[in-house]
Amino acid sequence: MLIERYIYLAIALFCIGIVGVLARRNAIIIFMCIELMLNAVNLLLVAFSKMHHVAGVAKSASAGIDGQLFVFFIMVVAAAEVSVGLAIIVMMYRNTHSVDVNFLNRLKH
Repeated sequence: MLIERYIYLAIALFCIGIVGVLARRNAIIIFMCIELMLNAVNLLLVAFSKMHHVAGVAKSASAGIDGQLFVFFIMVVAAAEVSVGLAIIVMMYRNTHSVDVNFLNRLKH
């Protein structure tokens, strides 16, 4: 598969995530769109790692897994982010009975 197709798919996923973050007011939907953008970047890391390996730059048996290792660590950090983010959303719902992010602006005053 050509690298351009991976790039187009990642750009589409990232743009969908940006539109979701900017257009939605529900905290859970915004959170999911941020994760979608993170997965688009992960797709590009793996695709470019594969392209780098196919190009013949590295000839070792472990070549081509560098991007996958970065993606693994990014996914570990994303799992921690999900647990903290969902805990914040649950506490926000318990206090305000809403997950609308516009309500948080009213809490400033």
